[in-house]
Amino acid sequence: MTSLPPPGSISIDDTIALEQRAGALRDQVFGRQVFVRGVIEVSNFCRQNCNYCGMRRDNRDLRRFRLELDQLRDLIRHGLPEVITDLNLQTGEDTVGIREIVLPLVEMLREETKLGISVCLGTLDPKLYDDLRRAGASYYIIKLETGNREHYRDIHAPGTYEKRLEAIRYLASTGWSVSSGFIVGLPGQTRAHIEETLDLLSELPLAGASVSPFISGEQTPFAGQASADFATTISSIARLRLRNPGYVIPAISALNLLAEDGYVRAINAGANLATINLTPPANREDYLLYKRSRHIMHEKRVRSAIEQAGCTISTVSLAETMRQRRVAAATAS
Repeated sequence: MTSLPPPGSISIDDTIALEQRAGALRDQVFGRQVFVRGVIEVSNFCRQNCNYCGMRRDNRDLRRFRLELDQLRDLIRHGLPEVITDLNLQTGEDTVGIREIVLPLVEMLREETKLGISVCLGTLDPKLYDDLRRAGASYYIIKLETGNREHYRDIHAPGTYEKRLEAIRYLASTGWSVSSGFIVGLPGQTRAHIEETLDLLSELPLAGASVSPFISGEQTPFAGQASADFATTISSIARLRLRNPGYVIPAISALNLLAEDGYVRAINAGANLATINLTPPANREDYLLYKRSRHIMHEKRVRSAIEQAGCTISTVSLAETMRQRRVAAATAS
């Protein structure tokens, strides 16, 4: 394995060199093609109580919503940008919304479109994972947020560390392509935690992973805490790529809350997935991951960021790429 310096210990010039190495490796494996998916934030109900998330169940000041199924069907049929090859349906951990809205929407997507279908729905009962898979979804996003067991408990991340790992392994074993990820700059996080998390993300049966910056949430126990260091975040993206050449790594919109060119820098550092937010404007502020003043990546911004990074938009979906990989792996074995 290539020896890499720990984040926070390298100069600006070394950070840029690290980004360039990671970007070159991404180009070698994937070319300069960036996947573009849409995301619809279907529900902000959540049964979890994470200290870093504004949708935590104890936030009584949050206006909760579940989007209407007919509204979403209309949006998908008439409101998707042509550049999108995949669609991600995302909720808080809301089993009602998943069963009543997400499942029938996945079925509709499979019947009426050729879009790859991703979901980000939390830790669920295995039967519900299986139902979603049978309905047509193929890519499951389930973040760890931290790879240290004690830190996981201290920040009140979803459920337990052990159950989260069990879910990742179950999903991968039953045919899902699985993506995980972590947050840089969480209160209580150490450099050793980052190293431990990068190690874990490289060992798990994953197709991809993300690096998000911590942004202090206005309606959370972590309100008022310092945001993540941008250099540490961007170097963590580069190091994730260098350790995992074949991973799909998204650029995260919150990076632009730390640096004006944060999204572009992420692509330069090896990210190869961009996301267009399709949540109805009336509901976006209430999908309260961090602050209400979100940096929304619409189609124009995504196109511009990919162009600024010297990349182009992939015409092949993420789901199809994963399918081709599975076929190639089966043939090789």
